[in-house]
Order: sequence, then structure tokens, then C-alpha cells
Amino acid sequence: MAKAKVENIVASVTLAEELDLTAISLMLDSAEYEPEQFPGLIYRIKKPKTALLLFRSGKVNCTGAKNVDEVRASLDIVIKLLDDAGMAVIKNPEIVVQNMVAVYDLGAEIDMNSVAISLGLERVEYEPEQFPGLVFRLTDPKVVALLFSSGKVVLTGARSNEDIDNAVQKLRDELTAVGLLR
Repeated sequence: MAKAKVENIVASVTLAEELDLTAISLMLDSAEYEPEQFPGLIYRIKKPKTALLLFRSGKVNCTGAKNVDEVRASLDIVIKLLDDAGMAVIKNPEIVVQNMVAVYDLGAEIDMNSVAISLGLERVEYEPEQFPGLVFRLTDPKVVALLFSSGKVVLTGARSNEDIDNAVQKLRDELTAVGLLR
């Protein structure tokens, strides 16, 4: 069985009690800070390709990473920049993964109407007139799978690679049990 490929991780940390976003925006060349539009400062990093949202509360969200090591590397860059500027920051903050998005290929085309009926309407949303994908909500792990007739699947809501692997296995098991996948 092929592995699902993580495309995006959203993680959060607390870097400080409070951050002076105006000072940070002046210090970081490519920072975007327009408090009238959005309350956070946006800082994009080229390698790893991520975006960090810094908030006055000291909270930071990182998005765009493909694994937790990229999250850590992105945070380390910002922590070093802020520390070098004399700002009090937590050097090794706890990373909390909020959401992971992964893609997976079932390896076969699937009949969406049969899937909608077979998996039960209480866990499925499928309105092909509005959107070609079928939304399937798993309960354990609490992951949402977006299935397409091509057999491609987008998984979201996972908080770990284990959640993704378990969701893929349960999805495959359920589709196989009702004869929609071999």
C-alpha cells in the first residue's frame, strides 16, 4: 500500500508573553504587517517554504511545512532573528500540530454514488451538482477524507502521521468491505 503524502502542516507555538509586531515588522525585511487588515504579522521563509503568523499575544502559527522538522527549522529562524534583536523569546517552544493535510491515491477509480450509499449518509456529504468530491467523516481518528472518482483522496484534520495512516487504512477497509475497492 502506498503512503499518503503530507502536503501541509499547520502548527502553533507560544514564543513570548507578548510580541511587539511593529518593531518586528521594521526589523524583518520581508514581513507583512497591516493591523487594519489583519491582526498578525506575516513572515514568509523561502527554505523551508513556510509562512509564520506572529501575533501580539506571543502566539505563532506556522503553515506550509511538509513535516515537523520543517516547522522546527522555520521557528528556529524566527527565534534566532528575534533573540538577536534582543527580544525575550522562548528558545525551544512546544510545537502543537493543529492540522495536517495529506493526499493519497486509492489506485482505482471509484463509483461515487455507490460510496455515498454504502458508507452511510450520516458520515457522508455528496452533492455532485455543487462539487465533484465526496466528504467522508471518520470518527477515530477524527479525520475528514475528500474522495474523488479518480481514486484520489485528500485527508484533513489529522494531527500526526499515525492519524493519516490510520485514516487511510480505515477508508480502504471500509471501501473493500462493501466491495468498492479490491
